[in-house]
Amino acid sequence: MNVDVDSDAEARGDRVVSVAVLIGLVAAVIAGATIWLVLTDPVTVAESIEDGEISPLVQQLAQVIVNALAALLDYL
Repeated sequence: MNVDVDSDAEARGDRVVSVAVLIGLVAAVIAGATIWLVLTDPVTVAESIEDGEISPLVQQLAQVIVNALAALLDYL
């Protein structure tokens, strides 16, 4: 019976690690896209921060991520 408890704990630990890695990857992609956007289109970032509206910033971030994924798929 102890073997089942250990394997359940291991499975839960593996799931926690998988979710943590997934969250880390998403955060890294968003951080990288934000840095890229600040370097390539600082006017949009500055206007979004000044106006307090994040929708233009989110749209630009989404566009940067889509362009990066498209370039990656073209490369492959």
